[in-house]
Amino acid sequence: MFNFESFYASGRIKISQALEQGKLEWSEDLLLPIFACPLCGNCEIQCQAPHQDIIVDLMEELRRRAVDEIGPLPSHLRFRNSVEKNHNPYGEPHADRITAESLNLREKADLVYFIGCTSTYREQQIRDATLLILEKADVEFTVVDEYCCGSPLLRTGQMDLIEFLVHHNIDAFKKAGATRILTSCAGCYRTLSTDYPNLGFELPEVLHITELLSELLQDGEIKLRSDIEPRTVTFHDPCHLGRHCGEYDSPRDVLGCLPVDFVEMEANRENAWCCGAGGGVKAGFNDFALWSAEQRIQHAKDVEADILASSCPFCKRNLSDAKREGDPEVMDLAELIERMLA
Repeated sequence: MFNFESFYASGRIKISQALEQGKLEWSEDLLLPIFACPLCGNCEIQCQAPHQDIIVDLMEELRRRAVDEIGPLPSHLRFRNSVEKNHNPYGEPHADRITAESLNLREKADLVYFIGCTSTYREQQIRDATLLILEKADVEFTVVDEYCCGSPLLRTGQMDLIEFLVHHNIDAFKKAGATRILTSCAGCYRTLSTDYPNLGFELPEVLHITELLSELLQDGEIKLRSDIEPRTVTFHDPCHLGRHCGEYDSPRDVLGCLPVDFVEMEANRENAWCCGAGGGVKAGFNDFALWSAEQRIQHAKDVEADILASSCPFCKRNLSDAKREGDPEVMDLAELIERMLA
């Protein structure tokens, strides 16, 4: 029924127009072209049409309407139900989240570290590295009883739990007395800094971990060992941090402070290749996600990188899943710094 153009932004826009004008009826045949997209935003960079700045917004609205009319993908519904039951998309017990008490932290602090679901339940090394860096740098912070930020649901058109999640998290921030929210997840960063305000909710200042790491390194608050053997490192820009929020410099500022040989891949910054995991693709079309990650790993090999670094636990997870023997090591920037701490 649908030709290949349906899987490009232009085709999805035509589908949206046809549905809006009543020239096309909703059917399950639409689910594949609507949801087989990581919402990476590269189309907005490459497109020269007048609507280029709102393509991702259009796609997300199309998904919301698809869920209302014909329901979500089964794989997306599963993680929606997990968020409702467990407050995370991974089906893990909420009680497994770490608490301020378990870390011997005060319940109130100006800075709250919003750990995120992936760093809590799947990529705990990123969480632990971040906690150690904050401790070593004498940063006063706390953690809260966080729920999923809502990003997986927002990206897949499943809106019914969003206000519940937002209200819980904002109440937790207020209870902690937070004036700044720190996250090591690019998806959480985009959701807290952009989506919450767009939905009408006010938050304190939101920082991505690379912004704070850059500040701490430049101020000499993070002490590194002097015996580090430089390795060649390249950086993968997470879509939610880069194209969605425009933050490209802070990760590179971090790398500029480290004893590494930094080299850019050909596709970088706003033209970066997506890891393939976002927009519900990892859950709904894992083969597609892994293919995209394999291409990105090849980009790192093309510049002879020893380490493919990123600053998003979901990117790290998908790139790691695609990694084969002999490929560059996949690391988060926080893990890279932890390895170098004095």
